[in-house]
Amino acid sequence: MEANNAGISIIVQEMGTLSGLTVAENIFLGHEEPFTKHGIKNSRAMNREAQRLLDQYGFGRIKAAQMIDQYNFEDRKLVEIVKAIYMKPKILVIDETTTALSQNGRLELYKIMDAIRADGRSVIFISHDLGEVLTHTDTVSVLRDGEYIGTVNAADATEDDLKRLMVGREIGSAYYRTDYGTPVSDEVVLTVKGVTVPGEIRDVSFELHKGEILGFGGLSECGMHEVGKAIFGASWNREGSVTLRDGTEIRDIPTAIRHSVAYASKDRDNESIILNESIRNNVVLPSLEELASHSLLYGPKLTKFADTHAKQMQTKMQSVKQFVSDLSGGNKQKVVLARWIGKNSDILVLDSPTRGIDVKVKQAIYALMEQLKEQGKSIIMISEEIPELLGMSDRIFVMKDGRISGEFLRSRELSEKDLIKKMV
Repeated sequence: MEANNAGISIIVQEMGTLSGLTVAENIFLGHEEPFTKHGIKNSRAMNREAQRLLDQYGFGRIKAAQMIDQYNFEDRKLVEIVKAIYMKPKILVIDETTTALSQNGRLELYKIMDAIRADGRSVIFISHDLGEVLTHTDTVSVLRDGEYIGTVNAADATEDDLKRLMVGREIGSAYYRTDYGTPVSDEVVLTVKGVTVPGEIRDVSFELHKGEILGFGGLSECGMHEVGKAIFGASWNREGSVTLRDGTEIRDIPTAIRHSVAYASKDRDNESIILNESIRNNVVLPSLEELASHSLLYGPKLTKFADTHAKQMQTKMQSVKQFVSDLSGGNKQKVVLARWIGKNSDILVLDSPTRGIDVKVKQAIYALMEQLKEQGKSIIMISEEIPELLGMSDRIFVMKDGRISGEFLRSRELSEKDLIKKMV
Protein backbone atom coordinates (compact mmCIF):
# COMPACT_ATOMS: atom_id res chain seq x y z
CA MET A 1 0.00 0.00 0.00
CA GLU A 2 2.84 2.37 0.88
CA ALA A 3 4.51 1.65 -2.47
CA ASN A 4 1.21 2.06 -4.36
CA ASN A 5 0.60 5.41 -2.73
CA ALA A 6 4.15 6.47 -3.68
CA GLY A 7 3.49 5.61 -7.34
CA ILE A 8 5.03 2.11 -7.53
CA SER A 9 3.01 -0.93 -8.62
CA ILE A 10 4.11 -4.53 -9.10
CA ILE A 11 2.72 -7.55 -10.92
CA VAL A 12 4.30 -10.43 -9.02
CA GLN A 13 5.70 -13.67 -10.45
CA GLU A 14 3.27 -16.04 -8.75
CA MET A 15 -0.32 -15.51 -7.58
CA GLY A 16 -1.07 -11.89 -6.69
CA THR A 17 -4.84 -11.99 -6.21
CA LEU A 18 -6.81 -12.96 -3.10
CA SER A 19 -9.25 -15.87 -3.07
CA GLY A 20 -12.69 -15.24 -1.59
CA LEU A 21 -13.05 -11.83 -3.26
CA THR A 22 -14.64 -10.84 -6.56
CA VAL A 23 -12.64 -9.69 -9.56
CA ALA A 24 -13.67 -6.08 -8.85
CA GLU A 25 -12.77 -6.33 -5.16
CA ASN A 26 -9.29 -7.55 -6.15
CA ILE A 27 -8.80 -4.71 -8.62
CA PHE A 28 -9.74 -2.01 -6.10
CA LEU A 29 -8.31 -3.70 -3.00
CA GLY A 30 -7.09 -0.94 -0.68
CA HIS A 31 -8.65 1.75 -2.90
CA GLU A 32 -12.34 1.33 -2.15
CA GLU A 33 -12.93 4.97 -1.18
CA PRO A 34 -14.50 6.09 -4.49
CA PHE A 35 -17.12 3.38 -4.10
CA THR A 36 -17.85 3.84 -0.39
CA LYS A 37 -20.24 6.25 1.29
CA HIS A 38 -20.90 6.39 5.05
CA GLY A 39 -18.97 3.13 5.41
CA ILE A 40 -21.17 1.25 2.92
CA LYS A 41 -19.66 -0.12 -0.29
CA ASN A 42 -21.51 0.38 -3.56
CA SER A 43 -20.75 -2.99 -5.18
CA ARG A 44 -22.72 -2.17 -8.31
CA ALA A 45 -20.64 0.96 -9.01
CA MET A 46 -17.41 -0.93 -8.25
CA ASN A 47 -18.35 -3.76 -10.61
CA ARG A 48 -19.32 -1.30 -13.34
CA GLU A 49 -15.97 0.52 -13.17
CA ALA A 50 -13.97 -2.71 -12.98
CA GLN A 51 -15.78 -4.09 -16.02
CA ARG A 52 -15.06 -0.89 -17.93
CA LEU A 53 -11.34 -1.32 -17.20
CA LEU A 54 -11.38 -5.00 -18.15
CA ASP A 55 -13.13 -4.19 -21.44
CA GLN A 56 -10.73 -1.31 -22.12
CA TYR A 57 -7.70 -3.60 -21.96
CA GLY A 58 -9.26 -6.37 -24.04
CA PHE A 59 -10.07 -8.69 -21.13
CA GLY A 60 -13.86 -8.41 -21.39
CA ARG A 61 -14.42 -12.17 -21.06
CA ILE A 62 -13.50 -11.74 -17.37
CA LYS A 63 -16.57 -10.60 -15.43
CA ALA A 64 -16.02 -8.10 -12.64
CA ALA A 65 -18.82 -9.40 -10.39
CA GLN A 66 -17.65 -13.02 -10.39
CA MET A 67 -15.46 -14.55 -7.70
CA ILE A 68 -11.78 -14.55 -8.63
CA ASP A 69 -11.59 -18.26 -7.75
CA GLN A 70 -13.63 -19.09 -10.87
CA TYR A 71 -10.71 -18.04 -13.07
CA ASN A 72 -7.48 -19.84 -13.95
CA PHE A 73 -3.93 -18.69 -13.30
CA GLU A 74 -3.64 -16.74 -16.55
CA ASP A 75 -6.93 -14.87 -16.13
CA ARG A 76 -6.00 -13.93 -12.57
CA LYS A 77 -2.75 -12.49 -13.96
CA LEU A 78 -4.79 -10.33 -16.36
CA VAL A 79 -6.76 -9.03 -13.37
CA GLU A 80 -3.45 -8.15 -11.66
CA ILE A 81 -2.41 -6.19 -14.75
CA VAL A 82 -5.63 -4.16 -14.63
CA LYS A 83 -5.16 -3.56 -10.89
CA ALA A 84 -1.58 -2.35 -11.38
CA ILE A 85 -2.47 0.00 -14.26
CA TYR A 86 -5.46 1.43 -12.39
CA MET A 87 -3.02 2.88 -9.86
CA LYS A 88 -1.45 4.99 -12.67
CA PRO A 89 2.03 4.16 -11.35
CA LYS A 90 5.12 6.23 -12.03
CA ILE A 91 7.05 2.94 -11.93
CA LEU A 92 5.51 -0.41 -12.89
CA VAL A 93 7.43 -3.57 -11.95
CA ILE A 94 6.51 -6.62 -14.05
CA ASP A 95 8.00 -9.79 -12.58
CA GLU A 96 7.93 -12.82 -14.91
CA THR A 97 4.31 -12.10 -15.79
CA THR A 98 4.46 -13.15 -19.44
CA THR A 99 5.23 -16.79 -18.57
CA ALA A 100 1.63 -17.07 -17.33
CA LEU A 101 0.05 -15.41 -20.37
CA SER A 102 -1.07 -16.55 -23.80
CA GLN A 103 0.30 -14.76 -26.87
CA ASN A 104 -2.70 -12.41 -26.93
CA GLY A 105 -2.20 -11.61 -23.24
CA ARG A 106 1.47 -10.90 -23.87
CA LEU A 107 0.68 -8.55 -26.74
CA GLU A 108 -1.73 -6.58 -24.55
CA LEU A 109 0.92 -6.32 -21.82
CA TYR A 110 3.51 -5.08 -24.33
CA LYS A 111 1.05 -2.39 -25.47
CA ILE A 112 0.59 -1.28 -21.86
CA MET A 113 4.37 -1.13 -21.37
CA ASP A 114 4.76 0.99 -24.51
CA ALA A 115 1.96 3.33 -23.38
CA ILE A 116 3.56 3.84 -19.96
CA ARG A 117 6.94 4.62 -21.55
CA ALA A 118 5.33 7.01 -24.06
CA ASP A 119 3.73 8.83 -21.13
CA GLY A 120 7.15 9.46 -19.58
CA ARG A 121 6.78 6.87 -16.86
CA SER A 122 8.99 3.80 -16.26
CA VAL A 123 8.76 0.02 -16.42
CA ILE A 124 11.06 -2.48 -14.72
CA PHE A 125 10.56 -5.66 -16.74
CA ILE A 126 11.89 -8.87 -15.16
CA SER A 127 11.99 -11.88 -17.49
CA HIS A 128 14.06 -14.93 -18.37
CA ASP A 129 12.78 -14.86 -21.97
CA LEU A 130 15.84 -13.24 -23.50
CA GLY A 131 14.28 -12.54 -26.89
CA GLU A 132 11.41 -10.79 -25.16
CA VAL A 133 13.76 -8.75 -23.01
CA LEU A 134 15.80 -7.53 -25.98
CA THR A 135 12.69 -6.67 -28.02
CA HIS A 136 10.72 -4.79 -25.39
CA THR A 137 13.29 -2.93 -23.29
CA ASP A 138 15.80 -0.10 -23.72
CA THR A 139 18.50 -1.34 -21.35
CA VAL A 140 19.10 -4.74 -19.75
CA SER A 141 20.72 -5.22 -16.34
CA VAL A 142 21.91 -8.73 -15.49
CA LEU A 143 22.23 -10.27 -12.03
CA ARG A 144 23.94 -13.54 -11.12
CA ASP A 145 23.67 -15.24 -7.72
CA GLY A 146 22.17 -12.08 -6.25
CA GLU A 147 24.94 -9.78 -7.50
CA TYR A 148 24.80 -7.07 -10.15
CA ILE A 149 26.90 -8.07 -13.18
CA GLY A 150 26.36 -5.32 -15.73
CA THR A 151 24.03 -3.30 -17.95
CA VAL A 152 23.87 -3.30 -21.77
CA ASN A 153 21.82 -1.45 -24.37
CA ALA A 154 19.17 -3.81 -25.70
CA ALA A 155 19.68 -2.62 -29.27
CA ASP A 156 23.38 -3.54 -29.16
CA ALA A 157 23.12 -6.94 -27.39
CA THR A 158 22.31 -10.48 -28.47
CA GLU A 159 20.82 -13.40 -26.55
CA ASP A 160 24.28 -15.00 -26.41
CA ASP A 161 25.67 -11.82 -24.83
CA LEU A 162 23.04 -12.00 -22.09
CA LYS A 163 23.59 -15.72 -21.53
CA ARG A 164 27.31 -15.11 -21.02
CA LEU A 165 26.58 -12.44 -18.42
CA MET A 166 23.95 -14.58 -16.67
CA VAL A 167 25.95 -17.79 -16.51
CA GLY A 168 29.50 -16.46 -16.51
CA ARG A 169 30.53 -18.61 -19.45
CA GLU A 170 29.40 -19.71 -22.90
CA ILE A 171 26.24 -21.83 -22.83
CA GLY A 172 27.38 -23.56 -25.99
CA SER A 173 25.40 -25.86 -28.26
CA ALA A 174 24.54 -28.30 -25.44
CA TYR A 175 21.67 -26.17 -24.17
CA TYR A 176 19.14 -28.58 -25.72
CA ARG A 177 19.65 -32.18 -26.80
CA THR A 178 22.03 -32.69 -29.70
CA ASP A 179 21.04 -36.24 -30.69
CA TYR A 180 18.80 -37.00 -33.66
CA GLY A 181 17.62 -40.32 -35.02
CA THR A 182 18.10 -42.12 -31.68
CA PRO A 183 15.50 -44.92 -31.56
CA VAL A 184 12.99 -44.98 -28.73
CA SER A 185 11.99 -48.28 -27.11
CA ASP A 186 8.91 -50.06 -28.46
CA GLU A 187 7.85 -50.80 -24.87
CA VAL A 188 4.69 -48.88 -24.00
CA VAL A 189 4.56 -47.72 -20.36
CA LEU A 190 1.37 -45.64 -20.48
CA THR A 191 -1.72 -45.85 -22.69
CA VAL A 192 -4.23 -43.01 -22.85
CA LYS A 193 -7.53 -43.81 -24.60
CA GLY A 194 -10.41 -41.46 -25.31
CA VAL A 195 -9.66 -39.14 -22.41
CA THR A 196 -12.21 -36.35 -22.19
CA VAL A 197 -12.66 -33.62 -19.59
CA PRO A 198 -15.87 -31.67 -20.36
CA GLY A 199 -15.07 -28.16 -21.52
CA GLU A 200 -11.32 -28.82 -21.59
CA ILE A 201 -10.19 -31.78 -23.76
CA ARG A 202 -11.94 -34.25 -26.05
CA ASP A 203 -11.04 -37.80 -27.06
CA VAL A 204 -7.29 -37.59 -26.41
CA SER A 205 -5.49 -40.87 -27.12
CA PHE A 206 -1.77 -41.71 -27.29
CA GLU A 207 0.94 -44.07 -26.02
CA LEU A 208 4.06 -43.17 -24.04
CA HIS A 209 7.16 -45.33 -24.54
CA LYS A 210 9.93 -46.27 -22.15
CA GLY A 211 12.77 -43.74 -22.24
CA GLU A 212 10.76 -41.24 -24.30
CA ILE A 213 10.39 -37.49 -23.88
CA LEU A 214 6.95 -36.79 -25.30
CA GLY A 215 6.17 -33.11 -25.82
CA PHE A 216 2.75 -31.43 -25.77
CA GLY A 217 2.39 -27.93 -27.21
CA GLY A 218 -0.26 -25.47 -28.31
CA LEU A 219 -1.73 -22.05 -27.68
CA SER A 220 -3.25 -21.03 -24.37
CA GLU A 221 -6.47 -22.90 -23.50
CA CYS A 222 -5.79 -25.55 -26.14
CA GLY A 223 -6.19 -28.20 -23.43
CA MET A 224 -2.59 -29.36 -23.07
CA HIS A 225 -2.36 -28.42 -19.40
CA GLU A 226 -5.52 -30.40 -18.63
CA VAL A 227 -3.94 -33.47 -20.29
CA GLY A 228 -1.27 -33.51 -17.60
CA LYS A 229 -3.83 -33.31 -14.79
CA ALA A 230 -5.98 -36.01 -16.40
CA ILE A 231 -3.04 -38.42 -16.63
CA PHE A 232 -2.22 -37.85 -12.96
CA GLY A 233 -5.81 -38.51 -11.88
CA ALA A 234 -6.35 -34.89 -10.85
CA SER A 235 -9.45 -34.31 -13.03
CA TRP A 236 -12.49 -35.45 -11.04
CA ASN A 237 -14.81 -35.51 -14.09
CA ARG A 238 -12.45 -37.26 -16.48
CA GLU A 239 -13.79 -39.80 -18.96
CA GLY A 240 -11.74 -42.41 -20.84
CA SER A 241 -8.82 -44.44 -19.49
CA VAL A 242 -5.20 -43.96 -18.44
CA THR A 243 -3.54 -47.36 -18.09
CA LEU A 244 -0.03 -48.43 -17.06
CA ARG A 245 1.82 -51.34 -18.65
CA ASP A 246 0.86 -53.69 -15.79
CA GLY A 247 -2.83 -52.97 -16.39
CA THR A 248 -3.27 -50.54 -13.50
CA GLU A 249 -5.73 -47.78 -14.35
CA ILE A 250 -4.99 -44.32 -12.97
CA ARG A 251 -8.21 -42.81 -11.63
CA ASP A 252 -6.90 -40.70 -8.77
CA ILE A 253 -3.73 -39.06 -7.44
CA PRO A 254 -2.88 -41.63 -4.70
CA THR A 255 -2.99 -44.43 -7.29
CA ALA A 256 -0.73 -42.45 -9.61
CA ILE A 257 1.84 -41.80 -6.88
CA ARG A 258 1.83 -45.40 -5.63
CA HIS A 259 2.47 -46.63 -9.17
CA SER A 260 5.43 -44.34 -9.85
CA VAL A 261 3.73 -41.51 -11.77
CA ALA A 262 4.86 -37.96 -10.91
CA TYR A 263 3.34 -34.59 -11.79
CA ALA A 264 4.69 -31.05 -11.67
CA SER A 265 2.05 -28.38 -12.34
CA LYS A 266 2.45 -25.13 -14.23
CA ASP A 267 0.86 -23.39 -11.23
CA ARG A 268 3.79 -24.26 -8.99
CA ASP A 269 2.85 -22.37 -5.83
CA ASN A 270 -0.73 -23.63 -5.64
CA GLU A 271 -0.51 -27.16 -7.05
CA SER A 272 3.07 -28.47 -6.80
CA ILE A 273 4.43 -27.34 -3.44
CA ILE A 274 3.27 -26.36 0.03
CA LEU A 275 4.63 -22.84 0.46
CA ASN A 276 4.28 -22.61 4.25
CA GLU A 277 6.18 -25.83 4.86
CA SER A 278 9.87 -26.68 4.93
CA ILE A 279 11.90 -27.97 2.02
CA ARG A 280 12.22 -31.23 3.95
CA ASN A 281 8.49 -31.76 4.33
CA ASN A 282 7.89 -30.95 0.67
CA VAL A 283 10.55 -33.34 -0.61
CA VAL A 284 9.55 -36.32 1.55
CA LEU A 285 5.79 -35.98 1.03
CA PRO A 286 5.21 -38.64 -1.68
CA SER A 287 7.81 -41.02 -0.15
CA LEU A 288 6.44 -41.27 3.41
CA GLU A 289 5.39 -44.92 3.05
CA GLU A 290 8.89 -45.91 1.96
CA LEU A 291 10.53 -43.80 4.66
CA ALA A 292 8.37 -45.11 7.52
CA SER A 293 9.70 -47.82 9.84
CA HIS A 294 6.91 -49.86 11.45
CA SER A 295 4.49 -47.03 10.59
CA LEU A 296 6.68 -44.48 12.37
CA LEU A 297 8.54 -41.55 10.81
CA TYR A 298 11.93 -40.53 12.20
CA GLY A 299 12.97 -36.90 11.81
CA PRO A 300 16.70 -37.48 11.17
CA LYS A 301 15.90 -40.02 8.45
CA LEU A 302 13.52 -37.59 6.72
CA THR A 303 16.06 -34.78 6.98
CA LYS A 304 18.83 -36.89 5.46
CA PHE A 305 16.56 -38.02 2.60
CA ALA A 306 15.46 -34.47 1.80
CA ASP A 307 18.97 -33.04 2.13
CA THR A 308 20.39 -35.65 -0.24
CA HIS A 309 17.88 -34.99 -3.01
CA ALA A 310 17.69 -31.21 -2.57
CA LYS A 311 21.48 -31.04 -2.88
CA GLN A 312 21.38 -33.40 -5.85
CA MET A 313 19.24 -30.74 -7.55
CA GLN A 314 21.72 -28.04 -6.40
CA THR A 315 18.99 -26.19 -4.52
CA LYS A 316 20.22 -22.92 -3.04
CA MET A 317 19.05 -23.03 0.58
CA GLN A 318 20.17 -22.41 4.12
CA SER A 319 19.06 -25.92 5.08
CA VAL A 320 16.15 -28.24 4.36
CA LYS A 321 14.41 -26.68 7.36
CA GLN A 322 14.00 -23.46 5.37
CA PHE A 323 10.46 -22.68 4.20
CA VAL A 324 9.83 -23.10 0.47
CA SER A 325 8.15 -19.68 0.43
CA ASP A 326 11.60 -18.12 0.95
CA LEU A 327 13.02 -19.60 -2.27
CA SER A 328 13.27 -18.15 -5.77
CA GLY A 329 11.15 -19.59 -8.58
CA GLY A 330 14.04 -21.67 -9.89
CA ASN A 331 14.80 -23.15 -6.49
CA LYS A 332 11.13 -23.89 -5.86
CA GLN A 333 11.14 -25.86 -9.10
CA LYS A 334 14.23 -27.75 -7.94
CA VAL A 335 12.34 -28.73 -4.77
CA VAL A 336 9.44 -30.02 -6.90
CA LEU A 337 11.82 -32.12 -9.00
CA ALA A 338 13.78 -33.30 -5.94
CA ARG A 339 10.54 -34.69 -4.54
CA TRP A 340 9.97 -36.91 -7.58
CA ILE A 341 13.64 -37.83 -8.04
CA GLY A 342 13.59 -39.00 -4.43
CA LYS A 343 10.46 -41.02 -5.15
CA ASN A 344 12.30 -42.56 -8.13
CA SER A 345 9.23 -42.12 -10.32
CA ASP A 346 9.22 -43.96 -13.65
CA ILE A 347 6.82 -41.60 -15.44
CA LEU A 348 7.11 -37.83 -14.99
CA VAL A 349 4.47 -35.41 -16.23
CA LEU A 350 6.18 -32.01 -16.29
CA ASP A 351 3.93 -29.04 -17.09
CA SER A 352 5.98 -25.96 -18.01
CA PRO A 353 9.07 -27.30 -16.16
CA THR A 354 11.20 -24.23 -16.91
CA ARG A 355 8.58 -21.52 -16.41
CA GLY A 356 10.06 -18.41 -14.83
CA ILE A 357 13.59 -19.69 -14.26
CA ASP A 358 16.93 -18.51 -15.58
CA VAL A 359 19.01 -20.07 -18.36
CA LYS A 360 21.46 -21.72 -15.96
CA VAL A 361 18.71 -23.58 -14.10
CA LYS A 362 17.00 -24.36 -17.41
CA GLN A 363 20.17 -26.00 -18.65
CA ALA A 364 20.39 -28.05 -15.46
CA ILE A 365 16.77 -29.23 -15.83
CA TYR A 366 17.33 -30.16 -19.47
CA ALA A 367 20.43 -32.13 -18.46
CA LEU A 368 18.40 -33.89 -15.75
CA MET A 369 15.71 -34.80 -18.28
CA GLU A 370 18.35 -36.36 -20.53
CA GLN A 371 19.74 -38.36 -17.58
CA LEU A 372 16.27 -39.62 -16.69
CA LYS A 373 15.70 -40.60 -20.31
CA GLU A 374 18.96 -42.54 -20.35
CA GLN A 375 17.84 -44.34 -17.17
CA GLY A 376 14.72 -45.53 -18.98
CA LYS A 377 12.37 -43.03 -17.32
CA SER A 378 9.55 -41.62 -19.45
CA ILE A 379 8.66 -37.93 -19.53
CA ILE A 380 5.62 -36.04 -20.76
CA MET A 381 6.71 -32.41 -21.16
CA ILE A 382 3.95 -29.84 -21.60
CA SER A 383 5.33 -26.51 -22.78
CA GLU A 384 4.24 -23.23 -24.32
CA GLU A 385 7.83 -22.65 -25.51
CA ILE A 386 8.25 -24.03 -29.04
CA PRO A 387 12.10 -24.02 -28.97
CA GLU A 388 11.92 -26.15 -25.80
CA LEU A 389 9.59 -28.64 -27.49
CA LEU A 390 11.81 -28.86 -30.57
CA GLY A 391 15.00 -29.06 -28.52
CA MET A 392 14.01 -31.73 -25.98
CA SER A 393 11.24 -33.96 -27.39
CA ASP A 394 11.48 -37.32 -29.15
CA ARG A 395 7.93 -36.79 -30.33
CA ILE A 396 5.58 -33.79 -30.20
CA PHE A 397 1.80 -33.63 -30.06
CA VAL A 398 0.24 -30.28 -30.91
CA MET A 399 -3.18 -29.50 -29.45
CA LYS A 400 -5.92 -27.21 -30.67
CA ASP A 401 -9.43 -26.70 -29.26
CA GLY A 402 -9.01 -29.57 -26.79
CA ARG A 403 -7.91 -32.15 -29.38
CA ILE A 404 -4.61 -33.43 -30.76
CA SER A 405 -4.21 -31.65 -34.09
CA GLY A 406 -0.77 -32.88 -35.14
CA GLU A 407 2.09 -35.28 -34.34
CA PHE A 408 5.77 -34.77 -35.17
CA LEU A 409 8.88 -36.91 -34.73
CA ARG A 410 12.19 -35.40 -33.63
CA SER A 411 14.07 -34.07 -36.65
CA ARG A 412 16.66 -31.44 -37.53
CA GLU A 413 14.31 -30.23 -40.28
CA LEU A 414 11.33 -29.73 -37.96
CA SER A 415 10.71 -25.99 -37.47
CA GLU A 416 8.59 -23.65 -35.37
CA LYS A 417 6.44 -22.94 -38.43
CA ASP A 418 5.55 -26.64 -38.73
CA LEU A 419 4.17 -26.66 -35.18
CA ILE A 420 2.45 -23.27 -35.43
CA LYS A 421 0.49 -24.40 -38.49
CA LYS A 422 -1.19 -27.04 -36.32
CA MET A 423 -1.77 -24.66 -33.40
CA VAL A 424 -3.79 -21.96 -35.18
